[in-house]
Order: sequence, then structure tokens, then C-alpha cells
Amino acid sequence: MKSLDLITIGRASVDLYGAQIGGRLEDMGSFRKYIGGSPTNIAAGTARLGLKSALITRVGDEHMGRFIREELLREGVDVRGVRTDPERLTALVLLGIRDEDHFPLIFYRENCADMALCEDDIDPALIADARAVVATGTHLSHPRTEAAVLKALTLARSHGAQTALDIDYRPNLWGLSGHGDGENRFIASAAVTAKLQATLPLFDLIVGTEEEFHIAGGTTDTIAALRAVRAVTPAVLVCKRGAAGAVAFTCEIPDTLDEGEAGPGFPIEVFNVLGAGDGFFSGLLKGWLDGESWPKALEYANACGAFAVSRHGCTPAYPSWEELQFFLERGIRRPDLRNDAELEQIHWSTNRHGDWSEMRVFAFDHRMQLEDMAGATPAKIGAFKELCLAAALQVQDGRPGHGILCDNRLGRRALHAASGTGLWIGRPVEWPGSRPLTLEPEIGPDYGGLSEWALEDVVKVLCFCHPDDTPEMRAEQEAVVTRLFAAARRNRLEFLLEIIPSKVGPVDDDTTATLIRRFYEIGIHPDWWKLEPMKTARAWENAVAAIEENDPYTRGIVVLGLDAPEAELAESFRVAAAQPLVRGFAVGRTIFGAVARDWMADRINDDAAVAEMARRYARLCDIWDRARGAARVAA
Repeated sequence: MKSLDLITIGRASVDLYGAQIGGRLEDMGSFRKYIGGSPTNIAAGTARLGLKSALITRVGDEHMGRFIREELLREGVDVRGVRTDPERLTALVLLGIRDEDHFPLIFYRENCADMALCEDDIDPALIADARAVVATGTHLSHPRTEAAVLKALTLARSHGAQTALDIDYRPNLWGLSGHGDGENRFIASAAVTAKLQATLPLFDLIVGTEEEFHIAGGTTDTIAALRAVRAVTPAVLVCKRGAAGAVAFTCEIPDTLDEGEAGPGFPIEVFNVLGAGDGFFSGLLKGWLDGESWPKALEYANACGAFAVSRHGCTPAYPSWEELQFFLERGIRRPDLRNDAELEQIHWSTNRHGDWSEMRVFAFDHRMQLEDMAGATPAKIGAFKELCLAAALQVQDGRPGHGILCDNRLGRRALHAASGTGLWIGRPVEWPGSRPLTLEPEIGPDYGGLSEWALEDVVKVLCFCHPDDTPEMRAEQEAVVTRLFAAARRNRLEFLLEIIPSKVGPVDDDTTATLIRRFYEIGIHPDWWKLEPMKTARAWENAVAAIEENDPYTRGIVVLGLDAPEAELAESFRVAAAQPLVRGFAVGRTIFGAVARDWMADRINDDAAVAEMARRYARLCDIWDRARGAARVAA
């Protein structure tokens, strides 16, 4: 009857990962921002595997604290236990990948928010709602945080919950070495050993590397250390052995590690060990809490650890449940998993954030059409696009399922203002009307301009293409789309591909489907498709089949408007809405066209323009919703 599978408690930080590989932290030129801290990683990692997880910690009352909270919510983690500290800053960690053996890191944790966690932050009702509570060793290093952890563990055991410990030994977080020694994983300390051994009896499952069991057991002889831990607790002990896998001990400790229960290992390239233990523990907890045998739980754990070791970052590297199952069934195709295209596609598409199962998009990314209007100037067009945004927000009114398409060249102020509003944001990159396809100059000859985009922006490209294109035209356009798609993925941006074959040549029920299959054939997997209205159900069925046979995890399709009258759009919506993969519409000139001409000519003011566009947009939303509702009833 409990709503949570597990609660983790302890560290929450922002990881700033050096983007360059093979250099010192001193030589990093840029960083990628992820959530971090073992309990935070584990909460997100288990949520990706389908467990209902929560986190108890503290974050600062600032941008990084809000980032952690928002990212946890996007990962599906319950944040009722995440407190906002009004005085302390969120912890930061700088990390790098020097080579396969060295991973420098610096902890910025002086009086940080999560180390202010106290007993008052432990909600008995939240603990009572969980099947398990997971603690990590760092929060046993300070009396205040230790008291919070002990309260949570005591409550958990009183409510029949299981308890688990990730020893998570970082000597410099126990004050045993300096700030520049974050990479060090072991310094002997009788005080730390005593502190850990006083707490070990509270756990049902204890996980650590050999070095971590050394500190827990007070000796660098691994078997002796495990026996010392066994002397104070009957918990299942899981010892991680790096490339040699991991072993579980449920009873007495044998004479060799090889006599423990083990799961299959995965021989992969070591790219980044940072966060691998948290990925391992996430998989282990999935098996443990699902009642799997220890060999099966260790198989999950080893596989999740393998993903983490092969990718950049901690939480971003962890697999979804679908991805894990695919990997276990298919096996290793190449040891550098991050370069396995099939696996990476599943990783990307099953770990996206946000529910966009309904899409009502006001498209005002038009440039050429607005520039051609009487009275238009770049400044006036920019101001008008701010009015478009105001209309979109008025209709959205904080509800999900609404979005905009807006460009940066003429609509920069509106585009930037839309950030954080809850709107889906698509941003065009094609030069208007170009064929063969060329891009806006700001994208740059190396497509490096995408590195300046906010992560919530979706790369939208319109390609005027047709199955009857000449080989030269096809090759030139496909080269641009292929390079753009790769650049979007490299910059962690979703990708929308819009195709309008009717502007190039005659179309039939197979035209769009043929183009879709061709793009998949050359390795393009759009997160979104934007397709022109098709007149027949057969044409839609063919297009949907072409997508689903190549990508079962696509976000879906939005249908465009082509400046059609409302009655014509209503009919196209009726046909399209019969396909569940069509999530909604992206319509522009039907909403803003006449309004823009009147506003540019000073025949209406700002308020009137916003009101009329909001009316038209709301009307289209209603037409779509009714079409979708009717389709569901018919189905």
C-alpha cells in the first residue's frame, strides 16, 4: 500500500563536468551541467528503471537549487523531502576525465545546503510511505546530518521498511585530506571506521568497493574487512570489484571473494568511472526491491554500471528500463557503448524529459512572410512576435500541452522571454524558402551555433524535398540534415524535421511515407515530425507506419497549417486526429496573418492584436481537442 519504493537521503549537488576529454581540470574550456551527489544520482537512476523514488536533502535558494529540484521532477523523483535552505548555497562539484585511470574532481561543499540537513527535515509520514530507505556514508560524517540519517533509519525500521547503505567513502569529505584530493578513494582512519561500525547494524543491505569495505572493516585485507563488518551486522554485503564484477554475501564470509554470489559481467571500455557506483546501486536496488535473485540483481547492477562507465556524466548516463532490457537481450555490439548508434538512440529517446502527448503550437517563426508585409521592419517584426508570445501565454494560462515556434533572428526577445514559461519551444534553423536547404548564418559553418542554445529549445528544420528529387539535390539536402541532426544530439537538443513535398511536386498516398523512410535509412531519428495535412486516411496511415516501424519511441507528429482557412484546417485536423501518433498542430498564419497586416499598417493596437490572436489560437485549440475527442470515441 506504500506509494514509494525507496527514499534516498544525503548529498545533492550540481556536477560541472569538463566537456574536453584527456586534459587536466586546469585545461577545461567548457563544462556540462548535471545533477549529482550519490543519493541524488541513485534517486534518478532508480526512477529511470521504473521504481518510485524520493530524495531527502537540502538545496540552496538560488538557481542551482532550483535546477536540482526541477531536474528531479523531470526524472520522476518525488521531491517532498527536498528542503530549500535560505542561507546556504547548493553544493557544486567540478569533474574531469583525464584518461581511463584518472578522474580529477573538486568538491565545493563548505557549509553547503545538504550538509545542513537536520532531524527536523525528516518527515515521519514520508518515511512511512516508503518500502526502503537508502543512506550514504558522507552524511554520517557530521553530527547534525548523522542525526537526520539515524532518525530516518529508525523510522524506516519501525514501519517495516528495508534499509540500505552505500558506504560512499570520500576521505576529503571526512576532513582527512585537502580540497585538491577529491579523487582519492581511501585513507585509513580509525575514527571513520568506528563511526561506520556503530551504524552498520541498522542496515539490511550494505554496498561498497573493496576500499570502502576496508574503511568499514578497519583493515586493508578485504576478506578480513568483510568479516569484521559481518561481525556487527547480518546485512547482505555486496562488494564491488571493478572490472571483476561484484559479489553478494548473504551469510558467513568465505575464504575468497569468488565464492560469493555473482551476476554476469559486461566487458566494456572504461571511459568514465565517476558515478558508476551510483548506476550500479540503482540497478541493484531495482533487482532487490523487485524480489529478484542476487545473481539477477547483480546482472542489472553490472549492466547499469557498464552504461555509466561508458558515458559522460553520472545521472545522464544511466539507462531506462526499456534500454536495460534491450541491452540484456541483445548484448554488446561494441565495447564503447556511447558509440553504439542503436543503443544510444534508445538511451536518448527513452530518457527524454516532459510529457508532450498533446501539442497545440502557435507557430510564428515566419520570417520571409512577415518581411514582405507593408510597413514591416526588423524592429516591428520583433515587437509583433512579442505580441504573439503574449497571446500564446494567455491561451496557455499555465496549462500543459501548448507551445510556440519562434526564430532568433527576428524574434529574439520573444524567444528568450518564452524560456521557463512551460511552453514547448521550437526554433527554426533553415534559411526561409531555401532549396537546396541552407541554414541561418547564426548556426555557423560548423553548426557550432547550436552550442549557444538553451536546452529546452527544439531544433526545427524545414526541408523542401520530394522522392523525385535529382540525386544531386537529394545528396546535398541530406548532407545538411545529417550534419544538423548530429550537431543537435551533440548539444543535447531535440530535433524536429518538417517536410513539405507538395511544394516541390505532385503527391499521393505514399509520398510522405517514402520520404520518412529515406530519412531513417540515412540515420536521422527526429524526436518530432512536422507534416503537411494529408487528404486521405491512407496517406496518414502510411506515414505513421513508416515512423513506427523505424522508431517506436518517437515523440510524434504535429500537423502544419499552410495558411489554410479555419474550415479547411478543421477538416485536416479531423483526418489527422484519427492517428494517435499525431500529437497536435503547429499553425501560424491562420492565427497571425491578417492580424499582422493590420498591426503593421497601424490599423489596430497591441491589445487588439493580442486579443484577436489569442481568440484565433484558442479557437484552433478547441477544434483540435474536439477532433481528438471524436477520434477517441470512434476508436
